[in-house]
Amino acid sequence: MVLAVLCVSLLVVSLDNTILNVALPDIVRDIHASSSQLQWIVDAYAIVFAGLLLVAGSFGDRVGRKWVLMAGLTVFAAGSAASAFSADPSRLIAARAFMGIGAAAVMPSTLSILTNVFTEPGERARAIGIWSGTTGLGVAVGPVAGGWLLAHFWWGSVFLVNVPIVLLALPIATTVVPNSRNLSSLRPDPAGSVLSVGGMALLLFGVIDAPTRGWTSPVVLGAIAGAMVVLAVFVAWERHSSHPMLPLSFFGSRRFSASVAAMALVFFALMGGLFLLTQYLQFSLGYSALQTGVRIAPIAAVLLVVAPLSSLLVRAAGTKAVVFTGMVLIATGLVLLSRTTVHGTYLNALPAFLLMGTGTGLAFAPSTEAVMGSVPPEQAGVGSATNGAALQTGGALGVGIMGSLLNTRYQTLLAPDLARRAMPAQVHQLIVGSLGGALAVAHSIGGTLGRALAAVARAAFVSGMALAMEVAAVVVGAAALVVLVALPTKAATEADAATDAGAATGPRTAAGPDAAAVDQVG
Repeated sequence: MVLAVLCVSLLVVSLDNTILNVALPDIVRDIHASSSQLQWIVDAYAIVFAGLLLVAGSFGDRVGRKWVLMAGLTVFAAGSAASAFSADPSRLIAARAFMGIGAAAVMPSTLSILTNVFTEPGERARAIGIWSGTTGLGVAVGPVAGGWLLAHFWWGSVFLVNVPIVLLALPIATTVVPNSRNLSSLRPDPAGSVLSVGGMALLLFGVIDAPTRGWTSPVVLGAIAGAMVVLAVFVAWERHSSHPMLPLSFFGSRRFSASVAAMALVFFALMGGLFLLTQYLQFSLGYSALQTGVRIAPIAAVLLVVAPLSSLLVRAAGTKAVVFTGMVLIATGLVLLSRTTVHGTYLNALPAFLLMGTGTGLAFAPSTEAVMGSVPPEQAGVGSATNGAALQTGGALGVGIMGSLLNTRYQTLLAPDLARRAMPAQVHQLIVGSLGGALAVAHSIGGTLGRALAAVARAAFVSGMALAMEVAAVVVGAAALVVLVALPTKAATEADAATDAGAATGPRTAAGPDAAAVDQVG
C-alpha cells in the first residue's frame, strides 16, 4: 500500500513532463507562444524543480518526509489549477514555475520514504524498479491522456487533470504512509539553493534566447558566462559549507558519480527528444493531439515494461553492462531520428522510438538503484533529491539545447526566402518564431504562396530537428563510454556490498551510532 501511494504521488509529477508536450501546438495557436516561450513553459517547471530538490530533500529529512510529500502535492495541485487558466505565455511560465516547487517536494519524498520502508537490498531494487516504471507510466499515459483531453476540452485541461489525482492521493497518504526523518540532519542551505537555481536559470536563458538574439550577442554570452561563474561559486560554497545542500563527498564514489551522470544524460535525450517529436508529429506529419499521443506511446510503453525487469538483468550482468547497453540503444535511436527527412513517415521513426524506450528502461532503474545504494540510509532524502535533480537538470538542458539547435537552423534556413519578400514585422516574427506560427500564416495566405511557405517551413523544421538529434546522439554515445569506464564492475559492486554488510553487523562504537537512532521512522 505504501509503494502504491508513493507511485501515485510520483505519477502526478512525471505525468506533467509529457502530457504538456502534445498541448504545445494548441498553446501556440491559442495564446500565441513562440518557440522560445514554449521552451520556457517546459523549462520553468524543470529549473525550479531541479533547483529546489536538494533543499526539499534535506528539509524532508529534518521535519518528516511524509509531511513534505503532502505539502508538495498541495502546492502542485494549486500550481496546476493556475496553469490551466493562464491567459498568456508569461502567466503560464510563472504558474509552471510554481508547480515546480510542489514537484520538488514530492519526488525526493517518495524515493526517500521508499528507501526507508524497503531496507532489504533485493526488495529495495524491485521497489525502485517499480518506482522507475511509474515514471515510464507517466511518459506512456501522458501523451495519450493529453491527446484525449485536447480532443474534448481546451489545452488547460492537461493541467487541471492533476487536481483530482492529488485529491485521491492525499487522504490515503495520511492513513498509510509512515513518517520518517533524520534526527541528525543539518540545517537548510538557502544560499546553495539560490546559487543553483540562479546558475541554471542564467544558463538556460542564454541557450534558449540564442536563436533569437544570436549566439554572439552580448546578452547571450553574458548570461552563459554569468551562469558558469554562479555555478562555480555554488560548488565552492558547497565544498566549504558546514551544512551543504549537496554533500560533494558523495561524488567521491565512482558508482554514485557515474550513475548520476548517466541519468542526467538519459533524460537529456528523452525529454529533449519528446519536446521535438510531438511538434514534428503534429506540425509536420499532420496528426491530431490524440493521434500524436498514441504514436508517442510506444516509447513509454516499452520503457514501462523494461524498467521493472532491468533489476533481473543487473543481477545477471551487473549495473555497468545494463546501463551501458541502454545508453547505446538510446544513441542508436537518436542517430536514426537524425536521418529524418521532410518526406519521412511515422513508420520510418517507429524503430527509433522503440530503441529509445528500451534504452531508457534499461538505464534508468539500475542507475537510480546505484545512486540510492551509494548513500547512507539516514541521508536518503538528500540522495533521492540528488537523483531527481540530475533527472530534471538533464531534461531541462535537453529541451533547452536541442530546442535551441532546432530553432537556430530553422531560422537560418528560412532567412533567405523571407529576405526576398516584403512583409510586416509582426508577420515575419510569427513565421520565424515557430513552425506553428509559419503554418498559421501560410494557411491565412492560401494558394500557391501559402503552400510554398508551409513546405519551406516544414523542411527547415525537420532539418533543425535532425541536427538536434545528431548532437544528442553524440552526447549520449560519449556518456556511454564514460559509464563503461567509470562504473564499477559487477564483482567490485558485490565486494563493496559485502563490506558494507560486514560493517553493519560488526560491533557498535561510540563513533558509529546505530542508524535506527539517526533515521527515525514513525
